[in-house]
Amino acid sequence: MRILFWSETFWPRVGGVENLAAKLLPALRSRGYEFMVVTWENINAADELSYQGIPVYRFPFFSRSRQSSLDPLLENRRQVAKLKQDFAPDLVHINSYGPSVLFHLNTCSAHPAPVLITLHQRLPNEPVGRESLLGNLLRTSDWITACSASVLAHTRQLLPEITPRSSVIYNGLTAPTFNPQPISFDPPRLLCLGRLVTSKGFDLALVSFAKILDRFPNARLVVGGDGPELEKLQQQASALGLLDSVEFVGSIPPENVPHFIDAATLVLIPSRLEGFGLVALEAALIARPVVAARVGGLPEVVAHDQTGLLVEPENSNALADAVAKLLRSPDAAVQMGQAARLRAQQMFSWRRHVSAYDALYQKVVTGSRGKNGRRTDQPFA
Repeated sequence: MRILFWSETFWPRVGGVENLAAKLLPALRSRGYEFMVVTWENINAADELSYQGIPVYRFPFFSRSRQSSLDPLLENRRQVAKLKQDFAPDLVHINSYGPSVLFHLNTCSAHPAPVLITLHQRLPNEPVGRESLLGNLLRTSDWITACSASVLAHTRQLLPEITPRSSVIYNGLTAPTFNPQPISFDPPRLLCLGRLVTSKGFDLALVSFAKILDRFPNARLVVGGDGPELEKLQQQASALGLLDSVEFVGSIPPENVPHFIDAATLVLIPSRLEGFGLVALEAALIARPVVAARVGGLPEVVAHDQTGLLVEPENSNALADAVAKLLRSPDAAVQMGQAARLRAQQMFSWRRHVSAYDALYQKVVTGSRGKNGRRTDQPFA
């Protein structure tokens, strides 16, 4: 079965969505699927035109330098249409919603195929108009899956008609190949991990950490990741007098993430927006308790008072109190970490994740056979 995998971003960019896709495609290929990737990136290096033997086509779909002309848009549309005709996919899998799907919708008739959408984040809380890009995509897709029940419930609320053709596939990860070391509390080592953007709430972690230092003067905070908020966060740490206790370590290669978590006492996830919370799952697999905001899919990954603690979002005092509670109760923290690891292995295994997509691919393609002419190209607007 041939799958056209359409993703706003893709390897070598590092991020939760990108890392998952980079593992999922080879895993499904080993089960007999053939993939071609289309992504919105203009990377010219020859060794990045394929990924582990999977062809990757990178388009500068909306080039800023040439916005005054429609020629680049039309040329991109022509090339996408040709790719669809040449590859003749049995299924188009759109891996998260973004502006580039305009080019998918505009080329549907080049090679009609069923469409599966994966939603990794909560959609904007606004009406989904029939003529909008998102409304068109959701209404014409054969199946919609979300990474959490929270994301799916919100999508169904916006567009109830998708309910019969939508489901949840939880993210999954492989357990590390090493045994986690015992949690160390001397000194307490807290970890924030992710892209440095406003939605991750790392500014709240810094405010909380200043309060934690008043109670645990030898505590340390490690911030792993890169992004547009780096300089602002560094300035905030300086203003709070935290430079001697906070370390910004930059982007961490995916293969090194488990070792950073293994060196931590607790993992903090003070997000303002989170579709699933892969960092929470990564922490669980290393038997580390998590203190997280009660937003999005995080309550589905972190079982409150069992595998970690959940606090109200935007509440730095509550975050600090929850961290202090665990640091004062090492035995309880260790038990939560062990419970988290067991729960992650049972509920969020990598094999279950891959098998769920394997089964859904078969279901969508089989269910669409015999349908013809349901989609038509949409004009540029």
